[in-house]
Amino acid sequence: MGFSCFDVEQVGKVAHLRLNRPDAFNSMTREFWLELPEIVRRIDAEGSARAIVLSSTGKHFCAGMDLNVFLQGGGAPPQGDGVSSEMGRVRAYFRDVVLMLQNSFTCLEQARMPVLAAIQGGCIGGAVDMVTACDMRYATRDAFFCVQEINIGMTADVGTLQRLPKLVPEGVAREMAYRGHRLPAERAHQVGLVQELFDDHDALVAGVLEIAQEIASKSPLAILGTKQMLNYARDHSVDDALNFIATWQTGMFQPADMMESFAAKAEKRDPQFDDILPRPTAF
Repeated sequence: MGFSCFDVEQVGKVAHLRLNRPDAFNSMTREFWLELPEIVRRIDAEGSARAIVLSSTGKHFCAGMDLNVFLQGGGAPPQGDGVSSEMGRVRAYFRDVVLMLQNSFTCLEQARMPVLAAIQGGCIGGAVDMVTACDMRYATRDAFFCVQEINIGMTADVGTLQRLPKLVPEGVAREMAYRGHRLPAERAHQVGLVQELFDDHDALVAGVLEIAQEIASKSPLAILGTKQMLNYARDHSVDDALNFIATWQTGMFQPADMMESFAAKAEKRDPQFDDILPRPTAF
C-alpha cells in the first residue's frame, strides 16, 4: 500500500520509514498524522520487524506542521446541519484533535520494538515532538533542533514539553522551550539528546541501519521486556519499577532464548530467535 508522506521497506528484521517530501522539507500535512500511526501500528502488530528506523530525505529532516494545516483551519469541527457550534462542544472537539495528534507520536513509544531516528538538517517544531518519542536519536553534524511553537505564539502540545525534560537536563529543555532557538547537533550530543553524530546524511542512515540490525540480532522478547521496563521506570518510582520487572519476569522470562544464546556462542554462530507473535486481532 502506498503512502503520500512515507516510503516504507523492511530489510531483514529492520523496518525503515522514510519521510519522502523533501521539496516541502517533509512538513507534516494532514495525511502525515494519519499515515505515521497506521504504518507503525501495522509493523508493531505483525511482529516480524525487530527494530524501526525513522529517517528522512532532502536538506532537512522535518520542518514541523505544514502551514496549510493551520491556514485551512486544522482542528476546527466539521460544518453542516445538526453540528453544534456551542463553544464548550467546539473546544471539547479541539481537545480530541490534540489527543489524536499526540497519539500519532505515542505509537512510536508504544511499539514493541525500538524506534531509532536518523536526523539531518532541521528538526523543527512537531519534528521534535516526534523524535523525542523515539527510543534513540542520531544526527548529522549539521543538524539542529528547534522548539518552534514558542516562536509562532503557541505552547508545544504534542509531546516535546513532556518528553524532552526526561532526555536532557531540565534547564536545557526550558531554554529550548522558552527561547525557541536552534540547538546545534554538537550541543544536542553533549546534553544527551542524540547518541552519536555522523558526517553526512548517507553515513547517518547507513550507521543507524547498522545499529538497528545489531538490535534486531538480539532476542526480540528480551528487547520487548527491556523497552517496557525502561518506559515504565521513566514514569514511576524505583520501587514501583522493581516490582514491575519482578512481576514481568515471573511470566515472560523463559530459558529458551538464553539457552540459544549460550549454544550459539559455544558453536561460534549467530543465535536464531523466534519473532514475537503478532498482536491479537480476535479471540
